[in-house]
Amino acid sequence: MPNRTVNVAQGSVSRSQFEAGDLLVAYLAQLSVDYVFGVPGGAIEPLYNALARSARRGGPRSVVARHETGAAFMADGYGRQTGKLAVCCATTGPGATNLITGVASAYENHIPMLVITAQTALSNFGRGAFQESSCTGINTVGLFQYCTRYSTLVSHADQLEHKLSTAIMMAYQSPRGPTHLSIPLDILRSISPVKEPSYNLATLLHHPSLLDDDAVKALCYQIEQAKKVVFVVGEECSEAIGTILELALLIQAEVVTTPHGKGLVSPYHPLFRGVVGFAGHLSASEVLSDPKVDAVVVFGASLGEWASNGWDANTLLNARLIHVENTEGNLTRTPMARLHVRGTIITICERVLDYLRSRSPENEGPVSQIERRRFGSPMRGAAMQETRCHFQLDEEAKYCDDSTPIKPQRLMRELTRLFPPNTRFLADTGNSMAWAIHYLQPFDRRLAGRRDAKGGIFRSCLEFASMGWAIGAAVGTALGAPGNPVVCITGDGSLLMSGQEITVAIQEKLPVVFIILNDAALGMVKHGQRLAKAEPIAFELPEINYCAYAEAMGVPGYVIHAPQDMLELDIEAICQRPGPSLIDVRVDPEEVPPINSRIRILGMAQ
Repeated sequence: MPNRTVNVAQGSVSRSQFEAGDLLVAYLAQLSVDYVFGVPGGAIEPLYNALARSARRGGPRSVVARHETGAAFMADGYGRQTGKLAVCCATTGPGATNLITGVASAYENHIPMLVITAQTALSNFGRGAFQESSCTGINTVGLFQYCTRYSTLVSHADQLEHKLSTAIMMAYQSPRGPTHLSIPLDILRSISPVKEPSYNLATLLHHPSLLDDDAVKALCYQIEQAKKVVFVVGEECSEAIGTILELALLIQAEVVTTPHGKGLVSPYHPLFRGVVGFAGHLSASEVLSDPKVDAVVVFGASLGEWASNGWDANTLLNARLIHVENTEGNLTRTPMARLHVRGTIITICERVLDYLRSRSPENEGPVSQIERRRFGSPMRGAAMQETRCHFQLDEEAKYCDDSTPIKPQRLMRELTRLFPPNTRFLADTGNSMAWAIHYLQPFDRRLAGRRDAKGGIFRSCLEFASMGWAIGAAVGTALGAPGNPVVCITGDGSLLMSGQEITVAIQEKLPVVFIILNDAALGMVKHGQRLAKAEPIAFELPEINYCAYAEAMGVPGYVIHAPQDMLELDIEAICQRPGPSLIDVRVDPEEVPPINSRIRILGMAQ
């Protein structure tokens, strides 16, 4: 992580006035953190004073969410996009408790995050102070212990620097996740005992590329001896994906991803066979079930319910499995694997790639130089029609259906075709996620296996699966990827929960396009009840014109009834607008999303 020099003498604070809040912000600047997402309040005011001083000298600044859960979602999106520390904050009492859903989501998805909450002054603990949440009342330090890697109260000014550095370092330890500091008002506004950071956390956070050398040698042997290999790409492969694809091309290993890993591999890669697990593709399950496959190498995947196809022993969790992991906890879910390979995934893959090339240096895979050049250039519009996926969709006919109301399958197709290749897509929990995982196939350039390819262009919030995540995370993603369009695919249920965060995109002038799948229902609940033959109850939502909702906020709104309505949108102008847009898509409410695996698991839980 690059360092950022902070001159505390600039702005409106002198060294003699250097408060604990300024020290905290100086450490964030050292880590090149740009934004602190939160909602202000009286007890956390000293931190906001420090952020105001920081903003005047070009350092970290505040982004004000409308609800604290949204602040955590924004920090999550920013952290995923940039690889930097996600930071969110809230005042004492309800401000802190409102953060918990967003923090729990980051915990389950292994997002490094620093959570800062305030407390009433130490001298007022136990006296019934306004919004008190100390150890004598609603104990927020205790509450956060269950969704963070580290949660502590800073009870003395001299503790702050040590506990802050501990929290940040623990956020990056395996497994990664949020850490929490509860800082009383009087500590935050106290004069700091040190006038600048004592530690270089950017250096301390640099993790060497560790690996188990014996296990890597065993992995090389297993791959070399295998007759047919399948790679499974999980959520922790962002840094390594270019090398993984290069290795796949070298040995002609077919590639699938977990739902978490979707977006790391181009849908048009010649070896890609789709997504396995929730809302996945039949072709991916068939590849993994092929009796000729004698080695399934899983890279960086937690293999919970959604990624393992409901803990399916036929496809993944069996003796063919080789699990390559940087997160030790993920290996506890695969005791049946024939081999566990621990270490930094990119280093392991580079070692295997170099070994196999040394054994057969003339083998560079089937992709010619002409194809490499073609795959390496961005395409859109008509050129997209020249590419094709090498996997199977459930309902191909509906993917091209011209009927009204528009089919969700067709909508996903048009989003792929209309938006430029640098678009970041985020899908919210609910039907939006299921439709996007299965049918949204955004183009990117990672076809020839470039080692410099990092990150993904599609993200969702699995595991904890919080509704409304994508709305806040899209704001954080846009702040972390300036100049790139961001598309948030969400449902009307999620919008009614968290739609107020659109006003943050207005305030920050962010080109986020909010796609609302409007079916006047909690769609996954409705279709889940039908598939499970349960009582049809509590899924109805009112019919709302979300275009008018957008226009009331000063956001351009568009109503889509048919595919032709989508084709008539000026997407280029929408993407270039310095602010958000909202597209109210009246989808066919009777289309059943690809959620059968979820219904099957619910039915098995007796």
